[in-house]
Formats: sequence, C-alpha cells, structure tokens
Amino acid sequence: MITKFRGEEYIMHRNAKNPIITKEDFPLETNAVFNCGQTLFNGKTLLLIAAYYKERINNSMCGIHVATSEDGVNFDINPKPLFLSDNWSGDCPGLFDNWVIDPRVTKIEDTYYIIRPGQVRGSGPCALLYKTKDFETAEFVDCVALPANRVPCLFPEKIDGLYVRLDRPYNVHCPEEPECIPDTDILRASIWISYSPDLVYWGHHRPLLYPESVSYSNWKIGPTPPIKTKDGWLEIIHGVWKEDGEFCYSIGAMLMDLKDPTKIIGLLDRWILTPTEPFETDGRVGNVVFPCGAIAEEDKDEIRIYYGAADEHIGLAKGKLSELLEALKNSKAPY
Repeated sequence: MITKFRGEEYIMHRNAKNPIITKEDFPLETNAVFNCGQTLFNGKTLLLIAAYYKERINNSMCGIHVATSEDGVNFDINPKPLFLSDNWSGDCPGLFDNWVIDPRVTKIEDTYYIIRPGQVRGSGPCALLYKTKDFETAEFVDCVALPANRVPCLFPEKIDGLYVRLDRPYNVHCPEEPECIPDTDILRASIWISYSPDLVYWGHHRPLLYPESVSYSNWKIGPTPPIKTKDGWLEIIHGVWKEDGEFCYSIGAMLMDLKDPTKIIGLLDRWILTPTEPFETDGRVGNVVFPCGAIAEEDKDEIRIYYGAADEHIGLAKGKLSELLEALKNSKAPY
C-alpha cells in the first residue's frame, strides 16, 4: 500500500463521526455507498449518492439517490433513486448502461445541472447531462462528451457569454502501435477546459493541468465543479499516484482567474486530504479519497468536502475557506 503521502491534516479536517454515511445507513441493502455530488438546496445540504445494490432494482445494480441534511452531518436518504443504470430515455442511438456513479452538480441561475457517466458498450464511459429544479425528477438534456470522458464539471455562470466546463478525457486502452509503451503520456489523464454556447456543443478545447503538476499525482488528475470566490475560481481536484501496480487517490486544490479561467493563479503542491484512516485505506477500492464537488460558504468562512472513501463509504472534511484561499494565493502557479 502506498503510504508516502501520509502526514498531519492540512487545512481540511475530518469530521469526528466519519464515515458519516455507510451502507448500513442506507434505506436499501447495498454493497457500497460512495462518490457523491453536493450542493445547497432550499437551505439544506444535498448529496447525490452513488450506491451499488445487493439486489437489482428494475434490473439495475447501481443508482444515484438524493440525501438532504439540516446540519450537514445527519442525512435523510430518499430510497427512490433519481437515476438507475438502465433507465435511459432519449433520442440518441446506442445503449447507455451502468456507470451510474460519480455525479457532478452545478447550479446555473435557477436550474441545477447534473452530469453523470454513462457506459457505451465497447467504448468506455461518456458523459450524460440532466437538469432539475426539484431533485425529484431530472430531465435528460444530451450526451455531452464522447468516450472516454466521464467527469465534465460545469462552471456556475457564463464567462464572456459562453458556458465553461472542465473535464478529464483519457485513453481507455493503449493503442496497438508498437511504439506505445505503458506508463507513458498516452495513458495519463489531464484536466482540460472548453466552452459552449448551449451546454451541448463544446469547443475551444485546451489542456489546463497535467498530473505531474502536483507532488501527489503521476498518473491521473481530475476536476470538480468550480466555486466562485472573491479571489478566483476555487477548484477542488483529485490526483492519482501509481506505483508498483497500486494507486493512491488524494484531494487537492487550485485557483483560476475569474475573468480567464485558463490562467491558474494558485496551485497547492501538496494534498489537502489523503487516505490515512482505515475506512479510507481499506474497502472495495482501498487507498481512495475521492471528491465530486465541494460546498463553500463565504459568510461562514467554511468549505466542506463530502468524499467517497475506498469506494465504500462517504466521509466529510471541513476547513476554513479563507485559510485555503490564502494558501492558494501564496502558492506558486504551475505556468
């Protein structure tokens, strides 16, 4: 097991009740509850929780459920799934199934947009966009990213008249060319930025951040929905370190310019959360802390990250927003 990144907590501090949501807390029998989208809704904390069921629901082995909380720690979980792995409806050809996990949610004006993976048989994961105003139902918009790209994350407002997103395209398999050597750039995954007039058609794609830009990542790096602050766009990221066939998923942060998010104005070289607790190091996929977003409240000087732990539980880490922003402003930008 990779332990090289372990150390004292830095900026973010785990909740004393961690893990705050386990499979035993779920209203249905599940094998795992994990990576969750997160937002504020009607004055409450709302999570979109991914769950793997012990028994199929409408022929589905996994789904996404809405959970709400008054205090941000104790959650009421809706037993009715918002998404199931086989409830595809739309006019796009082909079969979209499973991979109903890792949802990202962004509020734009009065609408909440959810992006979650879909699986195209033989092609890897793509990204499906939905919208809702009540989290009771979600309307399908379109498939907005080709395989293999399952984690697009929307900015909460337009910039220069265009919607903006971060995503993480990657190669599913190494090409068959003889010069393709495993563990080279062809298999590593970076964060990209792109723009759209309508949330469906995306262009002006540009690479933004590479895995080796931070000390805790040498393999993959991925985004969450950016958060607007007075100092810039706050971006919570995950980084993956690969060593001797093992992986370690850690959580980090960067800061982008408000007017031009292609400019990274702050990047922490070290993680703000890395697997150290038994519920993070041991599980279905050990050595994983994985974010699908964060909730920041400037009036409370607080940032909360609800994260998947070892693909089996959900943990909560909390910190002072001002402390994180100050650390980012004092950090060295990569470019």
